[in-house]
Amino acid sequence: MTQPRPGPAADDAFLISDTDLWLLAEGTHLRPYAVLGAHPLVLQGTAGTRFAVWAPNARRASVVGDFNAWDGRRHPMRLREGAGIWEVFIPSVGPGALYKYELEDRDGRLLPLKADPYALAAQLRPETASVVAELPAPVPPSPQRQRANAHDAPMSIYEVHLASWRRRPEEGGRWLDWDELADTLIPYALDLGFTHLELLPVSEHPFDGSWGYQPIGLFAPTSRFGEPAGLHRFVRRAHDQGLGVLLDWVPAHFPADAHGLARFDGTALYEHADPREGFHHDWNTLIYNFGRTEVRNFLVSNALYWLERYGVDGLRVDAVASMLYRDYSRPSGQWIPNRHGGRENLEAIDFLKRLNETVGGQRPEAVTLAEESTSFLGVSRPTFAGGLGFHYKWNMGWMHDTLRYFGRDPAHRRHHHHELTFSMVYAYSEQFVLPLSHDEVVHGKGSLLARMPGDRWQQFANLRALYGYMWGHPGKKLLFMGGEFAQQREWDHGQSLDWHLLGDGLHAGVQQLVRDLNRVLRHYPALHALDHDPAGFEWLEADDAQHSTYAFARHGREDGQLMLVVCNLTPVVRRDWRLGVPRPGRYHERLNTDSVYYGGSNAGTPWGVAGTEPIPAHGRSHSVLLTLPPLATVFMEWTP
Repeated sequence: MTQPRPGPAADDAFLISDTDLWLLAEGTHLRPYAVLGAHPLVLQGTAGTRFAVWAPNARRASVVGDFNAWDGRRHPMRLREGAGIWEVFIPSVGPGALYKYELEDRDGRLLPLKADPYALAAQLRPETASVVAELPAPVPPSPQRQRANAHDAPMSIYEVHLASWRRRPEEGGRWLDWDELADTLIPYALDLGFTHLELLPVSEHPFDGSWGYQPIGLFAPTSRFGEPAGLHRFVRRAHDQGLGVLLDWVPAHFPADAHGLARFDGTALYEHADPREGFHHDWNTLIYNFGRTEVRNFLVSNALYWLERYGVDGLRVDAVASMLYRDYSRPSGQWIPNRHGGRENLEAIDFLKRLNETVGGQRPEAVTLAEESTSFLGVSRPTFAGGLGFHYKWNMGWMHDTLRYFGRDPAHRRHHHHELTFSMVYAYSEQFVLPLSHDEVVHGKGSLLARMPGDRWQQFANLRALYGYMWGHPGKKLLFMGGEFAQQREWDHGQSLDWHLLGDGLHAGVQQLVRDLNRVLRHYPALHALDHDPAGFEWLEADDAQHSTYAFARHGREDGQLMLVVCNLTPVVRRDWRLGVPRPGRYHERLNTDSVYYGGSNAGTPWGVAGTEPIPAHGRSHSVLLTLPPLATVFMEWTP
């Protein structure tokens, strides 16, 4: 039998420059995705694709694909000694070609075919091949997006799982593609007044039930919604209409599927070899070895890839708490202390600092957000001040306390009054986002509406009051899809939201409330300009546990930017309720969650205006007399 001839190499010249190899080895190559992986090009007049893969412990490496009958003898790769990188140029292979790497370990054993870690596109599950694709053109930095992402700008985030936001029931319940999403999701979010979308992970992933949080193709937008160029168009259209786009990003762990990164070249290359460091018991996944130069480079470059090549506004980094601690979710004896004998993962901490420094230096208009649930200090503090360097941290403590309080029967709330006031004790220790995310409506927790006590009317009133309290509280806002119209059932990633509920007045009322809350948030600087400055907040009434009422003032940067936020969290109308206020003048109702337009009882201060009187109350020389609606939050703007 005749042995197939290897595919022709370009010539004796190396395909990857020595400079690139040096930067890759040093860990300072900011964009290894432009060097490694599959890149169509013309070499000495011949069109083809350059393939390069890091597999330092492999004895042999070949490219296999639909262009060579998946025969590893046809296109063997050349090893760059000392760098551990294999390379080859294959003529006549271009975009759309399917491929994988065939590797032999150091003992000559053939490994399962491996998808390309740097692949720019990939097949849809259950298929697992990488797909040759062009590198997206860089998206120029945007001063407009930098202003929109600034700390003193309003930020209200609509969190979306694209596969279950809407589907096409008339076409078998198929997903919308990127262009259909741009035609529907973008105008919907804009109509409701959201400033940003946050998309659950869009990197290619083999298991729908992971919601994208177990990715294998970090550089490949999932093919569930079409070709990668569709995501590029989606982000551009969002920006053209003034809507930001954030991506959930998963650098903490990866699945152990045979075609992925697990034991990539026959050794623990991307992960730790010791399962006490390298295996995550909660998710049955593998943990990146953050102490390895090439792994850090791989992850940092992936962050830059989404920011630079797709132009997204920022990355919400998933599972940061699991990265920070070596003993995270591990019993005693099942973890390895750091070099000082402590529990902190020093390598992961260094990685996160480098990530945020790189993003700040290369893409200053972008933001990073940490999902971090512990009391680790300085998550959103700059690295030069000893912090991790994130722009924002999710306020998980606020979320837990708030949902616990609002889930209580109003008759019992007086015994737990400070569950709502405690958040202000630490509100300025970090730069917080207040999240009501997908994690709060899954795994038997029920929907937000279902967690509210009382009869149907009271459930809706409680939810409306919660949203009012949330939008009045310091911090940026995040709401998972379906929450904006009070989805009744728990979220199911396998089916669309229940859009028919908008035919019900109470559900439509909640949607109108969210629309108006976002309008008020954006219009009044007092509600956003000093989200992270103690000067922007003032308690007026924090101790009325007997009646479960709360009142606070929000201030803007300019003198006279003042908004009162008053909550009555019992089903009793409170008339002639006197409140001491920061300034004499008139206070105009700008939003009342009990409005008939939202499905409420339309109770409130007569004519929606309260003038001050020189009657001391709450330690202030002037006060107003209000009527507090039941189970409601009211916003009142000061005017002279």
